Amino acid sequence: MNPTNKGRTGGYNCVVCIKQVPDTSKVTGKAMKDDGTINRAALPAIFNPEDMNALEAALKVKETCGGTVTVVTMGLPAACAILRTALMCGADKAYLLTDRKAAGSDTLATSYILSQAVKKFNPDLVFCGRQAIDGDTAQVGPQIAEKLDFAAITYLENIEMDGDYAIATRDIGTGVETDRVKLPALFTVTDKFGELRPMDVKRVMKYKKAKAPVENGGVALEGDLAIGQLSCDDIGCEADRCGFAGSPTNVNKIVSVVLAGGDFKEVTPDDEGVNGLVAELVADHTIG
Repeated sequence: MNPTNKGRTGGYNCVVCIKQVPDTSKVTGKAMKDDGTINRAALPAIFNPEDMNALEAALKVKETCGGTVTVVTMGLPAACAILRTALMCGADKAYLLTDRKAAGSDTLATSYILSQAVKKFNPDLVFCGRQAIDGDTAQVGPQIAEKLDFAAITYLENIEMDGDYAIATRDIGTGVETDRVKLPALFTVTDKFGELRPMDVKRVMKYKKAKAPVENGGVALEGDLAIGQLSCDDIGCEADRCGFAGSPTNVNKIVSVVLAGGDFKEVTPDDEGVNGLVAELVADHTIG
């Protein structure tokens, strides 16, 4: 981010959607339940990698132009772990959106619920990771933007502010393009933006015990007020658009694919070798 950005008085209200995900590098045969949802208890939980990049983008806007950073996650109370991490790295507010009505939500239902939560914070900029490693769909961020009627900028690599506009540099596969977008807007962020900054020692001490009220029987203890809690009712969700009721996607199965070495054939690097290989591929209908 360019330190000469032209911010605006009061800075920017940034909201970051983050997710606690199962570590898909450790997928086993028990990774899926009979109902087609991920068995999260069978895998260690981590901070979704590209959501960490999204948090860094928001923190850089705040650092350069002022404002606030609010993080929100949808999940079980255990997801407070990544909210604590976000607070320790510099986020100002953190919210856990937890509700049985949200269980089993696919990307359509998830984006609806999160859009309702994001709307509550009246943001200037919304940041999401490009995709979560437990689904790899890259759908939730753009769907949130669609539901909020925000402009969506995907594959963000850099951002500068110019009053009520953001100057965004994004990866387009064959290079980069620069877009000038009027706020409010949503951005999905890749690892090319940069790694999340280290935790601040003072903030670690301040937030190491932060938790949502639900973990204390509904009573927030002193020092635990850093994490707010939201339900689907709190943010005005329609019940038939949440959870299984609002999720048309059905997952057949999840498998762990292991690529193993097998037979190989050496092809000489000349016309005869290449022609022979092509002839074999045509003969067994691999090509042609």
